[in-house]
Amino acid sequence: MTAPLSDTELVAQLQQGSEAAFRRLVAQYQGRVYRTALSLLRSPEEAEDVVQEVFLEVYQTVGRFRGETALRTWLYRLATSRALKVRQKARTKKRFAIMTSLFGDDNDVLHHPRDDRNPQVLLEDQQDLQQVVAAIARLPDAQQVAFTLRHEQELSYEDIAAVLRTTVPAVESLLYRARQTLRKFLPSRLT
Repeated sequence: MTAPLSDTELVAQLQQGSEAAFRRLVAQYQGRVYRTALSLLRSPEEAEDVVQEVFLEVYQTVGRFRGETALRTWLYRLATSRALKVRQKARTKKRFAIMTSLFGDDNDVLHHPRDDRNPQVLLEDQQDLQQVVAAIARLPDAQQVAFTLRHEQELSYEDIAAVLRTTVPAVESLLYRARQTLRKFLPSRLT
């Protein structure tokens, strides 16, 4: 097995057109990019599309990458930007779409529990999770991205600031406001 490359070495090889380096990049970062997109979109299909778009963009534009930010910061920035664009399109479509059924494929987990716990407990857990997801989705985009990167991707404040192209105090403010808003949206037993 080959030793892992540093991001600098990886970028250098990518800029030389190395397909092996591109495969390594995808293998190393695909999961992170996917989880970031999924946490913002809550749709595995849309998240997979974002992953493909991000790596396609990296492949096409890596020659212009100058290392002003870390490679992973660039990838998170691309992922969040693409995911927010997908969400904006979805919001626009929803304005004109016909209301769909309340019970669809997303609720299969409720009807097919995957473990041996009491079905009532599973249902309550699923409802709690849905409340939290819905509350996070109601946050303004910048707060939602900051909250997701911090609590789901466990990025540092500095990394989040780099992704959002802002300062650490601005990230702290976004996270504080996000937490305050979530406390208003969620029942006290969930905060």
